[in-house]
Amino acid sequence: MPVDTSEIRNWFKKRLPEDWYALTEGFEAEIELLADRDEIVVIGPIADAENTDGADEDAVESARRAAVKDWRQQTRERRIEVASEAQERYGKHVSWGASVGGDRYLFTHISVPTMTRLKITERQVLDTLVNAGVASSRSEALAWCVRYAGKKEEQWLDELKSAFKSVSEVRAKGPAA
Repeated sequence: MPVDTSEIRNWFKKRLPEDWYALTEGFEAEIELLADRDEIVVIGPIADAENTDGADEDAVESARRAAVKDWRQQTRERRIEVASEAQERYGKHVSWGASVGGDRYLFTHISVPTMTRLKITERQVLDTLVNAGVASSRSEALAWCVRYAGKKEEQWLDELKSAFKSVSEVRAKGPAA
């Protein structure tokens, strides 16, 4: 079942310093929070780099990376404190990132191995991606396929998550076992 992030999001909002939400010094909007059975990822949208009007893409990207790097260094101690509390409370690894200009920058995150059994035609798909240089291994090719499917079917996946949430709510209202 999907993880309900509303309680986790509220918990983080109460613990993040107010100045992180100032437009020029920190988060400029609500945090993005992702969670599953293994990890909580907190992504803060920080203010875009200043004085980039008319700059080429490389200069804008460089300025954004510098802004993220500065914010990461300035907030490191408090992020570690909050992550420690959250890890104890939720039993999940806590990862951090920032978004700026529509791009995400993850500081820390875990990569969780997953096991799957594939038939020959499915393995051939992975091998084609490896042979074409899209991926360096079957594992990387499978991760690429998951990301690709997630992007192409985002609306359908959102509907599916919503249906799971509705089922959970109905189940919670039912008789106790």
